[in-house]
Amino acid sequence: MGQRVLRNRRTLYERDSELAAVDEALAELTGLGADGAAPGERSLGALLAFAGRAGIGKTTLLAEVRRRAAAQGCTVLSARGGDQEQRVAFHVARQLLQPRLAGAPEAELRASLGSWYDIVGPALGLCAPTEGAPPDQQGLRDGLDWVLTHLAVRQAPMVLVLDDAHWADPESLGWLAAFAPRAEQLPLLVVVAYRPDELPEHADAFRNLPGRAGGRPHGLEPLSPDAVAVLVRETLGDHADDAFCHECWAVTAGNPFEAVELTAKVHDRGLEPTEAGAPLLRDLAAAVKGSGLIARIERLGPSAVRFAWACAVLGTEIHPALAAAVAGLGHEEAADAADALRGARVLTGAETLEFVHPLIATAVYRAIPPATRVALHGQAAWCVTDDGQGATAAARHLLETHPEGDTWVVRQLRAAAGETLRAGAPDTARGYLARALREPPPAKERAAVLYELGSASLLTEPATTVNHLRAALQEPIAEPALRQHIVYRLSQVLAHSDRLAEASETLAREIRVTGDARVRLRMLSEQFMWDAFRADEPDHPSRSRRLARLADRLQGRDLTERYIIGLRTWDAIQRGEPAEVALHHAERALAGGLGWAEADRGFEVPVLVALAFLYADRPDRTEELFAAGIADYERQGWRGGHLSFAYTLLGYVRYRRGRLVEAEDLARSGLRLAERVGPGTPAHWYALGTLIQTLLARGRTDEATRLADDHAFREPFPAAVVFPDAQTVYGELLLARGLTKDAAAQLSAAGRRLEPRGIRNPSWCPWQLHLARAEAQDAPDRALATALDALTRARRFGAPSAIGQALRTAAEVSSGEARLAYLRESVSHLDRSPASYELACALVALGTELKDPAHLRRGLETAHRCGADGLASAARAELAATEGATL
Repeated sequence: MGQRVLRNRRTLYERDSELAAVDEALAELTGLGADGAAPGERSLGALLAFAGRAGIGKTTLLAEVRRRAAAQGCTVLSARGGDQEQRVAFHVARQLLQPRLAGAPEAELRASLGSWYDIVGPALGLCAPTEGAPPDQQGLRDGLDWVLTHLAVRQAPMVLVLDDAHWADPESLGWLAAFAPRAEQLPLLVVVAYRPDELPEHADAFRNLPGRAGGRPHGLEPLSPDAVAVLVRETLGDHADDAFCHECWAVTAGNPFEAVELTAKVHDRGLEPTEAGAPLLRDLAAAVKGSGLIARIERLGPSAVRFAWACAVLGTEIHPALAAAVAGLGHEEAADAADALRGARVLTGAETLEFVHPLIATAVYRAIPPATRVALHGQAAWCVTDDGQGATAAARHLLETHPEGDTWVVRQLRAAAGETLRAGAPDTARGYLARALREPPPAKERAAVLYELGSASLLTEPATTVNHLRAALQEPIAEPALRQHIVYRLSQVLAHSDRLAEASETLAREIRVTGDARVRLRMLSEQFMWDAFRADEPDHPSRSRRLARLADRLQGRDLTERYIIGLRTWDAIQRGEPAEVALHHAERALAGGLGWAEADRGFEVPVLVALAFLYADRPDRTEELFAAGIADYERQGWRGGHLSFAYTLLGYVRYRRGRLVEAEDLARSGLRLAERVGPGTPAHWYALGTLIQTLLARGRTDEATRLADDHAFREPFPAAVVFPDAQTVYGELLLARGLTKDAAAQLSAAGRRLEPRGIRNPSWCPWQLHLARAEAQDAPDRALATALDALTRARRFGAPSAIGQALRTAAEVSSGEARLAYLRESVSHLDRSPASYELACALVALGTELKDPAHLRRGLETAHRCGADGLASAARAELAATEGATL
């Protein structure tokens, strides 16, 4: 045994290039590079990946990485994926981060994590999940990014080591794969090892290394005959002859694990390492793996076999007492079995047991007879529950059992799903609930399980969610509140799947059979909301009248009443009622509170109320409400679709104010978030529309065109109402490209879609203004009539920005004194509005018409402040020409 210890202290065999890469990365990380810089002076992080088949030496190599990192004063975070723990959400993330955070008093932990405490705490097992809506997956990843980034900075230099990454749980692996490329910007070295054929697609960042890492992982090769010979002689003595050493290489194919185990068995058997003993090596090698390994364990006796089975079922970090309970062994019998398995090099450790190698764990697990394996998982579920580890620890074992109609199993799986969902792992929660459904649950609980399953897959698998929720409504439901929640959830997922008509019809059916007046009012408010977003709503004017009658008599006593009043606000904006009417209702809706992250509510109505102030030329109030709403989202950890909407619409607000540089940055942020949610979603259309409109205002038509082409921003347009209106923005883009006939066709189609619905406010959708410009050349009379109709509507609404923009359009399609009069009045109105870009356009147009340097100069300055580069260039050229003519 002393010889083996001596061997383990020596350099790893034929891993010189891999260790050189590690040493180079550690030198750069610690700032002790070849140039002799002081520690920390030029720390550079990196991502190193090592790929190879089972037994090739990945674990041994990573152990050496940890040793060298610690020797150089690095903080080391370490984790290992486990075959049995792949379905335990955040298992790897907890291994990495929990030891650095757990144990601190709650107050200290809250101070350290700040606003991320309630978001990442449950995922890392630092605190119980809070009630209410869970964080979205992107929000949780952002929180884990923040925690790891701050740890890396505070405890630099840091090395993160992940072994068996192919077995990491999907939540942890997806997060680390996305985060790992950022290591180069931090004092952090990320080192991972995996089996290349088993690495999931969502971890491809480890296959294609970024930046200085060189483009691909280090592939670990089998040992050469010479290396195996050195290994054999270090273990068995220098007298091992060449034929014996070569046969050791041949029977193990240079696999380091098998070679080490083979030489250990030769040593234990007292076999002479000579050519005469070489024929026995093949049989000994077979005993190292597969059926030979199992036969070796069976020779240790029934107790050792059952104990090994129990350990294989439990996975990694095995507590001996728990393994004994699963195996059904007494304390002394279990201790003897553990000793025997340690002596046979199957297990290692004392207070916590591990298999010597994952290959052994896999072989033992697969050797368990199927019926026995199922029974052991069932026993493990009971044992971990009795051990106080909770429903989530039991759930992974219950997934491996056969359905038997056991209510305890259903109860544990539902509890685990609730914990996991609130911790931010909906996919895992969905797996638990699907298994609970197969148990099956008692008939009286089936609707509740279906509802929970639908809630878990709400935004990730909308079609499946609809099926689950509709099935739930077919079940007998004793509690009216449960039925109502199912209906709300079903209408919500239908609406977010662009099936707004079905969402409205679902609510309408339930309204007809609901006896509770307050519940009926809540459902009516939801129906009004989804109808407001329907581009194909058949009877908008009728709904508008009913909404007005209802909202005008409500006092805003609860959230439902305030939502209805908020929808009345938006209806007034779209219809172009006087702005003061819309603002009156907006203030009524806000009076009792209208949060953006209310439980079981959408964010749509609070957003619409906030935007009402924007269209009525009070953008400061809009931004104030948006700031509060974004803070609500971030507190909840909602950083996917919700935050995308928030950033995009805030960019839209900045666009309307003429702060085009800020608008572009925000719209791009919104688009990045929307792309993480998925293409073609409403969030995607909002972000693209705002960004294209902003780029056009900045004079970057070619870039806007490429963006539209790259993201299929064209017909067919979404069934949901989005703003800015996608078809109108597309028409504006065509107009900017000089395609006036195509633009006119699209803008006319937008008008035919909006007019029957009573949506006639040019402040909300200026399709008439762009159409007038598109028609000006071929149909000047019609163009003027279109512009003047828009002007009439703008005057009725009364916002100076809407009137000023309509006046400028009327000027563009007019001539002579009328043109000049319209421009003068446009500047007058826009001067009293927050619409800086529109003011710059009007000033440049008026200055050009009058050949007046003062107006042109002011227009140029305003365009510069807005970031309207194209307009500024045109103003500069016109100013130069005007001043030159004057001279």
